[in-house]
Amino acid sequence: MRIARCVIDDDPFYGLVEVEQVIELAGDPFFHGVQPTQTVHALDDVRLVAPIIPRSKVVGFGKNYAEHAREMGGEAPARPVMFLIPNTAVLGPGEPIRFPDFSDEISYEGELAVVIGRICKDVPPENAHEVVFGYTIANDLTARDAQRNDGQWSRAKGFDGSVPLGPWIETELDPDALAITTTVDGKTVQDGNTRDMLTQVAGLIAQASEAFTLLPGDVLLTGTPAGVGLLQEGQTVEVTIEGIGTLSNRVM
Repeated sequence: MRIARCVIDDDPFYGLVEVEQVIELAGDPFFHGVQPTQTVHALDDVRLVAPIIPRSKVVGFGKNYAEHAREMGGEAPARPVMFLIPNTAVLGPGEPIRFPDFSDEISYEGELAVVIGRICKDVPPENAHEVVFGYTIANDLTARDAQRNDGQWSRAKGFDGSVPLGPWIETELDPDALAITTTVDGKTVQDGNTRDMLTQVAGLIAQASEAFTLLPGDVLLTGTPAGVGLLQEGQTVEVTIEGIGTLSNRVM
């Protein structure tokens, strides 16, 4: 199933996306389950927004692809770097990317994002699938100058609008061998596959839940393949993941 958050006339709702239509859901599927109603809209008649605003946090993982770690100037660590991002960083599909005042070096990073479905702690990797609601696409925007100057990643990774998510959440997906590509103005700049993650999704869930209690709607970013680069004003960046779709945003 594809679960989206939509807006019509400023009224938000969750919907089930089927082909070119959206079926409204009753309530919040994270707490009430997926309950379709009789109200149906054409997909073109709704505005898609971020499919989830995390209740508490986004947990990011860095240097989880060996080639990306090398392009950033070193070998991959024994465990991927884990960091926290505030939920105010989330941006929806089609919304404009805006550079923060403190940076003019914003880099794209196309990533698979995991959406947690229930409260959990200390999840063993073999049980990780039980706590997943679904998967969506992320662009883990990074202020490289702030990352370089600050010595830690809070500002570089967590500024307002730094995590575009969308276009929807796919609930039925095997995350371990998905093609992932990023294009800038139609030119392919990243071309990878989630099979190349050094720590697969189940292991990332185990590591995150070892450190933090995960809540329904929390999002995990799983790392990016090689090919990252800087964005310029007016460019359109699109991240496509097999089995999910395409997340598109334009730089203002």
